[in-house]
Amino acid sequence: MLVVAALGGNALLKRGEPLTAEVQRNNVQIAARSLAAVVRAGHDLVVTHGNGPQVGLLALQGASYKPDEAYPLDVLGAETEGMIGYMIEQELENALEHDRPVATLLTQVVVDPKDPAFEKPTKFVGPVYDREEAERRATVAGWSVAPDGDKWRRVVPSPKPLEIPDMRVLKLLLDQGVVVVCAGGGGIPVLRRDDGSMVGIEAVIDKDAASALLARQLKADALLLLTDVEAVYRDFGTDQSTPISELAVSEARSMDMPAGSMGPKLHAACDFAQSAGISGIGRLQDAVAILDGLAGTRVSAR
Repeated sequence: MLVVAALGGNALLKRGEPLTAEVQRNNVQIAARSLAAVVRAGHDLVVTHGNGPQVGLLALQGASYKPDEAYPLDVLGAETEGMIGYMIEQELENALEHDRPVATLLTQVVVDPKDPAFEKPTKFVGPVYDREEAERRATVAGWSVAPDGDKWRRVVPSPKPLEIPDMRVLKLLLDQGVVVVCAGGGGIPVLRRDDGSMVGIEAVIDKDAASALLARQLKADALLLLTDVEAVYRDFGTDQSTPISELAVSEARSMDMPAGSMGPKLHAACDFAQSAGISGIGRLQDAVAILDGLAGTRVSAR
């Protein structure tokens, strides 16, 4: 099978951990072992990943320069896609003992300049703050901020991904047996001009939405949305909460899930399962078991 595996932010950085290269590499080493198991089980693999904390940190660093010298979000997205892709590529090669080639592709993703997301930023990036600190930074830097659990973070526009113009390159790599790391952080947001040329735009695309689009356009057999939660839960957060092993798309779409956590994953799972194969949501270490229907939550169009 061709499997697209979307790594949740916890694969790189657990909540509260420092944003150091050492911490992220240690987490990627753990993730690579689970990804290698998917390849060893006989599957072709494409890996995507988040970048919210990393792109936010680079934006903070850029704020120390003059306003007209700070890099825009699309450039920061490309930087983080290269940095994180490098770590995943190297650790996955090591975990596979260099039996399969692994390559990272900086991936552009076309969005609509009229997407309403540009008027209502919702995508969390960067570190967490208490409310007073977040609002102070927002005033100085011109940010939008919003609560994230009991803390506050910067929010930026997150437009819907429409097209992946690098698809031809992706397919060439897969045809040669390459494990591909791509569409990191949802990909680099770009606009397509009337003459067909492209230009970047200030935004961060949702990684799960981009992964679902990628899986559909590749005609993948399965989309894995991997996180630190073992499954989708019914009545989550209550004494009656129970894991769900199977969901039909129609049932999944009717469930009310938090926009900041399971909501985007469930929505992406439905988008892929409705038009293609099986979507699975669950723990990173259970990736192969999810594919086999032995763990996590599987979403299908049944």
